[in-house]
Order: sequence, then C-alpha cells, then structure tokens
Amino acid sequence: MSLERLVIFDTTLRDGEQCPGASLNRKEKLEIARKLAALKVDVIEAGFPAASPGDFDSVREIAHEIRGASIAGLARALEKDIASAAQALEKADSPRIHIFLSTSKVHRDHKLQKNKSEIIKMATDAVQFGKKFCDDIEFSPEDASRTEQDFLFEVIEAVIEAGAKTVNIPDTVGYAVPDEFGELISNIKSNVKNINKAIISVHCHNDLGMAVANSLAAVKAGARQIECTINGIGERAGNAAMEEIVMALKTRRNFFGADTRIDTKQIMPCSKLVSSLTGFFVQRNKAIVGKNAFAHESGVHQDGFLKKKNTYEIMNPKDIGLEESELVLGKHSGRNALSKKIEDLGYKLTESELSQVFKDFKILADEKKDLFEEDILSLVQKQKTLEDDLTTYKVKNIKCSFESGKTPEASVTLTMKDNEKKEATANGDGPVDAVCNAIDIITGLSCKLIDYQVMSKTKGRDAQGEVTLRVISNNREVLGKGVGVNTIEASGFAYINAINKLLFKLKTDKLESDGIAGP
Repeated sequence: MSLERLVIFDTTLRDGEQCPGASLNRKEKLEIARKLAALKVDVIEAGFPAASPGDFDSVREIAHEIRGASIAGLARALEKDIASAAQALEKADSPRIHIFLSTSKVHRDHKLQKNKSEIIKMATDAVQFGKKFCDDIEFSPEDASRTEQDFLFEVIEAVIEAGAKTVNIPDTVGYAVPDEFGELISNIKSNVKNINKAIISVHCHNDLGMAVANSLAAVKAGARQIECTINGIGERAGNAAMEEIVMALKTRRNFFGADTRIDTKQIMPCSKLVSSLTGFFVQRNKAIVGKNAFAHESGVHQDGFLKKKNTYEIMNPKDIGLEESELVLGKHSGRNALSKKIEDLGYKLTESELSQVFKDFKILADEKKDLFEEDILSLVQKQKTLEDDLTTYKVKNIKCSFESGKTPEASVTLTMKDNEKKEATANGDGPVDAVCNAIDIITGLSCKLIDYQVMSKTKGRDAQGEVTLRVISNNREVLGKGVGVNTIEASGFAYINAINKLLFKLKTDKLESDGIAGP
C-alpha cells in the first residue's frame, strides 16, 4: 500500500526545555540540534527568540549551522516577537515562524481579556506581519481542544486566508481523549473551507497520559504533522514522545497508512543525549527507550524469545540504535579508537575537548578493569559541562574523612581561571554536606540543595557514579552534574558545576521571561 509521509516537528529545544529544571545552555542546545538533524526530523523548533537573549542567540546559532531541516522560532502574536524570531532565523536555509495565540474562552476571558473579533484580528495581523519576513508561517490557536469548535473553525479559516501554511491544533493542557481529539480533526477537515491550503498539525500534552494516543488518533483523522519531543519531555507531564510516535507508525504502518523519514537507528543515541544534558533520567520501563524496553527476565518469556524473537518482541532493538553487544574499551586503546566511539555516540568534540577526554579516559582505565559505552558517555558529558565561559572554579582536590559517630569533615581545594588556589575545611551532617559547605566558604555563595541523585553509569562494583543535583540561590535554580568512581568526589564536581552556572547567570544577568509558555 502507498504510505503518506508525515512531518515530524521536534520541539525538544523549545517546549521540552520549558520543563522545570531542564534549562540548556547554547552549546548544549546546538549539540542536541545536530543530533536531531542526524535523526532527520523535518522541523526543529529551536526556541523562543523573544523570551531571552540566550534563547535568541541559541536559535540564531542553530539556524546558522543546521542544514537538512526547517528551523522554527516561536512567537506570540506580537510584532516584536515575530520580528525577533525573523531576525534569529535570518541564516536558516528553511526558516519557519511559529505564531501562537490563545483562543479558548477561559484564555480569552482570563488571560487575554479579548473578545472573539479581537482574537481573529490579532491572529490574522500577526500572520500577515510574519509573511513579510518568511513564507513558511505556522499558526497555533492555543488551547484549541477547549475552544468552541465554531469559533475554532473561524480562526483557522482566517489565518489560512492570511497566509498560514500550517495550522497546529494544540491540546495545550492535555485535556483531550483520543476519540474526541480525532473527531475534532475530522470536523476541522469538514468545516474549514480552505483547509486544503494548509497542513493540519497537532501538539499534544500528556497531563492525562494520552499525548501519544491523541496524536495517533489525529493522524488517523487526517493530521499530517505531529509536534513532539525526545523522551516526551516538556511542561508539566510533558509532550507526546517522538520515539513512541515514530515507532508506532513504523511498526503499525499498515494500520496508520503513514510513515516518517526519521532515521530510527538514531533514536537511542538522541534519547541518551537529551537525558544526559537535561538530567532527566528515562524511567526503566518507558516504551522504546527505557532500559527494560527490550529486556526479558521471565523464564517463560526467555524460552519463547530464544525459540523465536517475535514471540515477545514486536520491534528489532537494532532499529532504534541499540547494540546487542557492547564495545569494551581499555587502557591499551588509542586516541583514534576513542574518537570513533565518541562519534558513534553522536558527539562532535573539538581537538582540545578530545584531548582532555582522552586524558581522563586513560586515568579512568587505570582505575577500572573494563570500560563500557556508558563510561565514555560520562567522560564526554563531564567535559561538555566545563565550558570556558561558564567556568569560574575547578576542583583541584577533595579530602574527606568519615567515621561512624563522628562529624564528617572535608577539605576542598579549588583553582580559579588565573590558576590561583583557594582552600577551605568544613564540617557537615554527612560527607557530601561537608564538601558543599567547604565550597561555600571558598565561593562566598550559600546554596540550598533541593534535589540530589546518584546513578550508576556503568557495571560492576567499580562503576562510575553520575551525581545530578539541583541548587537554588537568589531565586535562581540550576542543575549540576559530576561523574567519578568516587561518589563524594563526583558530588563535589556536580556542586561546582552548579556554582559556575549560578555565577555565570549572575554575571551576565540574563533575563528569563516568566509565564511565557506557548502551545
């Protein structure tokens, strides 16, 4: 049968980054954008240029470098937002301006305090203004699933007439259910006279756990673009998960009659990259990319699987980029072998970054008998967090004593950019607390630790531990990450990583826009 190709619109860098605690810096966003391009998504929503100077710069840099995908910038239905998005997208091969405006009664009455005619005028004026800069305009009637259908049809018809090429139907608060949402798409196709001049898109949130189901119901009803994120990250309960949508379409293509151009073998590397950079770990039993997704423990399942794989597996793990066996690197491995492995993991390092990772790799190889893929990933991510423009302090040495019944004590030595060393000793409720207290003495900051997680990155008793923590200071919340065989030392690395990010934010005083969400 002939398959219709769907447009995959990835909003990991925009809606995904709005997930509380998932803030990414410019370098991290570019790293993810490169991987999304390798994944062959059709549209990358790179950010919200008017939200902050940092977001503007990220969108501009991604638009300048990334090829092979359309680059979109989000904008409210305001001329200043649209102009900002257009400026950030100037260097993109295929720019798209994504304009949104609330349409539901609850949003009209309480958020915008506008009547229906004012909403339609704002929407059409915004689309017409956007067309001055860019031919590819997408319009989203925010909270569409709770908008009166007659009014929704009127808005969609008006924006298409004004020049919108894509109309996106957001289930902004995850209120819809599949049958209802599919019917809404069918009704749009039947009641909007000029709908054949635009692509119908959907953007579903997961508040009731139905984002993927709603998106797929919309495809059956005629939607031809799906907006989604890697690992389903996003505001509140998240967005529709790209990997679940893509693999559902691939596995059940005869049912849906549609497919994508996604290179599914890049799914797992992309998932790991997003998880590592955001600090949002994927639950073990998550569909497609969870650690247990292709694991079989039950004896009955194992027996059936060994006789014929598809007795208990409906997908081939190789199709999403999983390896059935691991490449083990050791202390005798050379720089070229390490470089190739890093490239296979989806990273692009500079020569100086590779040199530092290779140096750390040799040190770790002397400490561990075997090194696994996760070890290499941890070393790369450790290096990626040490951006020069973010780094004020580096850990030189940590000494910590602990004995049952006695107060733990830690001595910490940090180095500054000019190689000046500073030392401090402090006590704490535990060894990690003592290390953090010593660092506070040196930096002069007092941070509240609001979240602390340790995750084994590799196998064995000598496994590396990845420490992820969140701290808050002066109403600024940041994520810190550190990796090492010694968990206490890794905690110090993570805390310093967070301190450096706080100092960078305070120094540059970047403005973060509160309450700007989008569809």
